[in-house]
Amino acid sequence: MRKLIFATVLSFVGLTAIAQEETAELQADETTVVSTTQDFQEISVSDLPEAVAAAVAKDYPTATVNKAYKNEAGQFKLELSLEDGTSGTLYADSEGNWIEI
Repeated sequence: MRKLIFATVLSFVGLTAIAQEETAELQADETTVVSTTQDFQEISVSDLPEAVAAAVAKDYPTATVNKAYKNEAGQFKLELSLEDGTSGTLYADSEGNWIEI
């Protein structure tokens, strides 16, 4: 009888120790999101520099510029639509070079 009680207690202690080892601590990772706004002001499509208009015509011949925006750094945000119905936003500098923002 002692052996049975001893075996039961020993198995209970062993299972408890194993259960505690498998418990993982959850740590909350803090993520800081920084939002940058570029403060683009809407301009007329006809006010785009020739270099930007030429870059659009060269790289996206089926695109139509729907809206144009300019920020203080001289960068342009262009909202385009293609003939197939897709649309998107591109960014360019005043020399017609595409930039990623």
